[in-house]
Parts: sequence; C-alpha cells; structure tokens
Amino acid sequence: MAQAGAGRWGNGGAHASATAGHDTTPLGGAAGAAADAVGTWSAGVWILGRRVDRRSRRGGDRAGLWRALFTRSCQSHPACVWLEPPAADHPGHPARRGQDHRVGRRALAHAQKGADDEGATIVWVDESGFYLLPLAVRTWAPRGKTPILRVPLTRDHLSVISAITLEGRRFLPVRKDSYDGEAVVAFLHVLLRKIAGKILLIWDGSPIHHGQAVKDFLRTGAAQRLQLEQLPGYAPDLNPDEGIWNYLKRVELGNVCCANLDQLQRKLIQAKERLRYKKEIIKSCSRQCGYSV
Repeated sequence: MAQAGAGRWGNGGAHASATAGHDTTPLGGAAGAAADAVGTWSAGVWILGRRVDRRSRRGGDRAGLWRALFTRSCQSHPACVWLEPPAADHPGHPARRGQDHRVGRRALAHAQKGADDEGATIVWVDESGFYLLPLAVRTWAPRGKTPILRVPLTRDHLSVISAITLEGRRFLPVRKDSYDGEAVVAFLHVLLRKIAGKILLIWDGSPIHHGQAVKDFLRTGAAQRLQLEQLPGYAPDLNPDEGIWNYLKRVELGNVCCANLDQLQRKLIQAKERLRYKKEIIKSCSRQCGYSV
C-alpha cells in the first residue's frame, strides 16, 4: 500500500520510499520527462509512482518512487487574459442589417444629390401582401372584456405595389394575383405616364425587379427617362415604403376583419384614398429613413 505525506525535492531528484511487495518502478517516457520538468517545486503531496508500460519494461528496477502532485498550477498566470462575456450580445432587429447601414446611406445620398442636379424625381418602390387575417393591435374595450377577433383561418391575400416620392405623392394599385415581371413593367408604365421628366427609381433586389421583362422594357427606350437603383442587401430601414405598409396595416386596417378578399379590397382602397390626403405622413416615412425632404 502506498504512503502519502509531505516531502521536499533535492538537487538529485525526489526522496522515494515504498511499502515492500508493491510494484513501484518509475514512470518512463513522456511521463518521466513531465515529472522532471516540474521537479523544481519545493513542496507537494506524494503518491506512489507505477510503471506505465509493463511489457516494454520487462521487470525493470523494482525500487520505489514517490512523485509529487502539486496543489497549484506550474504555469504562471498571464498578465492579461481576455474572456468572452457569459451573456450573448443584445440581439439586433430581425429585419435590419448589421454594420453597413452608413455605407448604404452614403450611397443613396449620392444618388439623391445626382437626381437633384438632373431634376429627376426620386421614387421608392416596394411590394407587400394584405391578408384576410387582420393585424391585432391594441385598442379600447370595456374593463374585463378582452376583444376577440373572429376571422376564417386562411392565407388568402391581396398583392399591393407602392411607389412614393419625396413630395408626398403615392401610387398604390391593388390586385389579387401576385406580382411578377410583367406586372411590374405595367406599373412602371403608369409611373412614366403620371410623373413628368426623369425618374430615379429605388427598390430592393427582388428577382422580379431585374428579370428579363424589366430588361426588355428598358431596351425599348424607357432607360432614357428611367434610372433604376438597387438598395443594399436586405435594407428595409432605407426604404420609406416600409413605413407606408406599417401605417396601413396597423393604423388604417388594424383589427379590421373581412369575410372575403372582395371586402378586404374595398377596405384597402378606402384606406389608401385616405392616405392620399395625408402627405405629411408620407413625407415622414422618408425623413425616418434619413432622406432630405
């Protein structure tokens, strides 16, 4: 049985002793080298060292050996250690980008200045969907009686495309089918007919915005008046149309329940007509994105 106790290293190695009848051959190879490497400590706790590889030792020296297990680390602490904080960083907005928003704003500010120099009208364009399922928002109700919205569970929706200007003009057609390249081109025809002069159109990188239908439309001569600029990747905070969608869904149509798409379309048309006379709200959406109005 091995004995444990306090001991002290000398210049020649460790003081060793063992109980007779037990295998106490010294550690060999890397283990022995490690023991020699830490042998400069002056105090420790001693246990019996055993042979690591019996087959390779073939009996070897039967002398006992006590080795030290130190109660503190053999390495000094570094002067400065930087640790990761245990808590995660504050999550960002799920619909916003990380650190490149300043670059995007500078690029769009340059485009806005160029449009002002040429006398072009800046137009922001975006698409959205309005569903039969209403957007539940906070409202008034008698105390203790929580209002309940009863609507059919369906994903039926209307497709809407919006275009707004810095002057507060808005164009907002509604349709039941989803927008594709041909429908976008038809909307661009409307903008060229309603807005005089050159147009700087800014929108996101949706596939329908740079499809073959749009390219063919520009080749037919529309490029003489229409210049297309793409927003940075996934940058709704740079598109004032996002504010228009938020106002229509939360203010004009918040908690509005419709039985079918026809009723929803009538409600939406009424809401966009009311928005027509609220130019200050449209302008505020542009100011919120950092554009000069």
